[in-house]
Amino acid sequence: MAESTFDLVVIGAGPGGYVAAIRAAQLGFKTACIDKEAKFGGTCLRVGCIPSKALLDASEKFAHAKHTYANLGIKFDNLQLDLAAMMARKDKVVDQLTTGVSGLMKKNKIEKIVGTAKFTSPTQVEVTAADGTKQKLSAKHFIIATGSVPVELPFMKFDGSKIISSDHAIALKEVPKALVVIGAGAIGLELGSVWARLGSKVTVLEMAPQVVAGADVEMAGGLEKVLRKQGLNIVLSAKVTGTATQSGQFGVTYEAGGEKKFEPADVVLVAVGRRAFAEGLGLKDIGVQTDDRGRVKIDHTFKTNVENIYAIGDCVQGAMLAHKAEEEGVACAEHIAGKGGHVSYHLIPAVVYTAPELAWVGKTEQQCATENLPTAVGKFRFTANGRALCMDEPEGFVKIIAHAKTDRVLGVHILGPQASSMISEAVAVMEFGGSAEDIARTCHAHPTLPEAVKEAALAVAKRAIHS
Repeated sequence: MAESTFDLVVIGAGPGGYVAAIRAAQLGFKTACIDKEAKFGGTCLRVGCIPSKALLDASEKFAHAKHTYANLGIKFDNLQLDLAAMMARKDKVVDQLTTGVSGLMKKNKIEKIVGTAKFTSPTQVEVTAADGTKQKLSAKHFIIATGSVPVELPFMKFDGSKIISSDHAIALKEVPKALVVIGAGAIGLELGSVWARLGSKVTVLEMAPQVVAGADVEMAGGLEKVLRKQGLNIVLSAKVTGTATQSGQFGVTYEAGGEKKFEPADVVLVAVGRRAFAEGLGLKDIGVQTDDRGRVKIDHTFKTNVENIYAIGDCVQGAMLAHKAEEEGVACAEHIAGKGGHVSYHLIPAVVYTAPELAWVGKTEQQCATENLPTAVGKFRFTANGRALCMDEPEGFVKIIAHAKTDRVLGVHILGPQASSMISEAVAVMEFGGSAEDIARTCHAHPTLPEAVKEAALAVAKRAIHS
C-alpha cells in the first residue's frame, strides 16, 4: 500500500477545507487535501450555495420578464421556460468554479487526493478510492473539515423523488405543480422561491412563529409579507406530522391553529436544517471527542482533545455558513503555524437570497432588549431610494441599531435588493468598532442602494435627509 508523508493533511475540500489547505501551503507546509468527490468545493460549490444562487438569479430574471419588465417598457411574446437549459447553465457555473478550486490546488502545490479518509492513528489516515484502492497518508497535523448534510425527518425519509432534500431540489427535471417546503429558513425560502417563480404552487410549513428563525422579528415579518405577495403560501406555527394520500392525492399532514390539516403535494422539500457530518472517520477509535450533536469538539485554536488534530466549519459548533468556514480555515492554519489566528464570530453576516434579500450582522432588537442594552434605532425604506426606484425594486428597508449612549453600531439589518453585498459595509464598520455617525458622515455615491444605509445611520440621530 502506497504511503506519503505531509506536514498537514486536510480532510474535506469544501470552503473551509480547501481554503485551509491553501493558507497552509502559503505558510510553507507540505499539504494534502482529501475529498470523496473528484470535484473539489464541497457542498457549497457542488450542491449548495453556488447552484442554488445560479437558479435563484435565473428564476428571478424569468419572473421579472413574466411579471415586471413590462413596467420598464420591455415586453415579450410567447415567453417560455427552458428548464433543461437553465439547469445546464447552473451546472456550467458549478463546473467552472470547481475546476477553479482544482487549479488553486495545483498552483499552491497541494496534493489533491480523491477518496474516503479514515484515521488509523492520530498521525495517519487510510484513503479508499472509488475503485477500492487504498493509500496511507502520514502527517504532523490534520484538519477535519467534513462539513454537514441535510437533516432528515425520522418519519419522512428522503427518496429523491417525492420527498427530497436541498441536494435534489437544485436538480429537478420538471417544475412540480405543487411543492410543499418544510422549513422557512434560508434554504427553504430560497428554493421555494425558485420553484414558485417557475410555476409551482408553493406552500411553506414552519414550526416557529416567524420565518428565518434568529433574524430580527421586524425584518422577518417584512420578508414574509413580500414573499406572500409573490405567491408563497406560508403557514407558521405548523407542526408537520407526516405524509398521507387523500382522495388519491399524496401530501403532507400537519397541525396548525389546533386543527389537523392536509396539503397536497407532488414533491415535498424537507429543509429543516443541516447536521454536522464526521461519520466514518474513525474519530472514536483515536479518541477525538464529539458532542451530543455529532460535532467535533474544539478549543479556541480549533484543536481537538488530540494534540495534532484540528477541526473547522460545519462539523464544529457555530453557524453553518461557507464564509464562517473559510475564516476558520485561514485562522486554523495560522494557529498551526504558530502565528495566531482570529475569527470575529459576532460579526459573521447572515443572508437569505430571496428577492428582496435579507442580510444582517450583529444584534437584533430582541437580543438588545434581552441584554438590557440601551438602543437608538434608525430606519430607511427603499421606496425613498432613487436607485431602488430606477431598478423597480423598492421593497424593503434598512435598520441600524446603535448603542444609545456611545452610538457604537450593534446591529445592521437590510431587507432589499443586493442586501448581500451592502451588508459588507456594516461588517467593516463594526469590525473597527464604528458608530452610526461614522456611517452617516461617510460619503456614499449617488444614486446607489447603499445610500439607504447612510440614511438609516442618519435616522439613528433623527436627522435623515430623505425621509
